[in-house]
Amino acid sequence: MDDYELIDNKEKHQYEFHIGKYVPRIEYIITKNGEIYLTHTEVPVALEGKGVSSQLVEKVLKDIERQDLRLVPLCPFVAGYIQKHPDWRRIVMRGINIG
Repeated sequence: MDDYELIDNKEKHQYEFHIGKYVPRIEYIITKNGEIYLTHTEVPVALEGKGVSSQLVEKVLKDIERQDLRLVPLCPFVAGYIQKHPDWRRIVMRGINIG
């Protein structure tokens, strides 16, 4: 699998990969007090099943940790990823139950 470059498109409030004509993305909201809400993950159908969405989530979580933000995973895909990789719970905001 290719290693894609993570782009933080602050203007559109989303993390992105640029893969040919496709732009898989995770939309977010950042608060002034250091919380980031991941609201929606979208990967074009043409890229499904290639590991793109998991790589996108992994790189986004690394960037959130680098920025020392507290994560609120509203997106079901992101929450599911954290359930499968529970070590990432370390960046989830206290009091948020992922299941």
